[in-house]
Order: sequence, then structure tokens, then C-alpha cells
Amino acid sequence: MKTRADLFAFFEAHGIQSSTLDHPPVFRVEEGLEIKKALPGGHTKNLFLKDAKGQLWLISALGETTIDLKRLHHVIGSGRLSFGPQEMMVQTLGVTPGSVTAFGLINDTEKRLRFVLDKALARSDPVNFHPLGNDATTAVSQADFRKFLAALGIEPMIVDFETLTLA
Repeated sequence: MKTRADLFAFFEAHGIQSSTLDHPPVFRVEEGLEIKKALPGGHTKNLFLKDAKGQLWLISALGETTIDLKRLHHVIGSGRLSFGPQEMMVQTLGVTPGSVTAFGLINDTEKRLRFVLDKALARSDPVNFHPLGNDATTAVSQADFRKFLAALGIEPMIVDFETLTLA
């Protein structure tokens, strides 16, 4: 599994500019409110999910976005969604609960995950994610975030969570 240092080396190799703020570990969106005040841009919540068909999903959304898991599967074409098992999270993203991040996609070498991006987050600039651990927050521009995804061969499925439609 790739580490924070590996992630930053990947950024450097692909010309992705980032800035990172180290802070005490945060496990829930609400815990990081003071930290977020010091960082501009979109702050995220990230959900690691598994559907009834066995497909793994990663959803990255603005922290304040409401995600209706009971209805989302109709929009994204999945089976019913539930939170994925911790061991699968570690195997695919290389992170533990409280540290789920889109940057963990760097560890999904088998391409087991489908990535859903909140339309509002896709419009935020910069975007802030944990760098594979919940004791720091890393900001990248929206353009550099898209460069990160493209370097991994990932095309996000963009969902407007306000209207619960594909964007």
C-alpha cells in the first residue's frame, strides 16, 4: 500500500501542486470544523460503500451534503448500498475508518472501486482531502484533482445530490 510520502511523490511526478496542514486526528466531519476555518475551499466527507451486487463504491462530497443512500442506488445504477467492511477498505484504499479519502484511489490498483463525485464538490476550488491519514488535510486545485484522477485512469461519476440526478 502506498503511504502519504508515496502520494506526495505521485503528486510531484504528475505536476500536482498541493499544500498540507498537519492537525490532530479527526474521525467525523463535525470534529474538524475549527481546522476547516483555516483552510479555504471545499471540505469533504468520503463514504466507502458496497452494494448488494458486491461492487465497491467511493463517494466524495462536500461535508455538508446530504447523501440519501436509500435512493442513490437508483441514480448510479448499483445494487442497494451499505457501508463497506473495514478489511475491504484497507485492501482497496489503504486507509482505516476515519481516514477515507479520494486520495486513497491511488491504492486501488485492481480498479475495484467506482468513484462518485458530488457536483458541488466538483465545482469547489480548491478541494481538501486527508492524505491517507486523518491527522492532516491536503488541498489541491480542482484542476489538479482532475489531473490526479486522470493519472489513475479514473473518470468520476458526477451526481447532483440536491436533485439526486447525474450531472
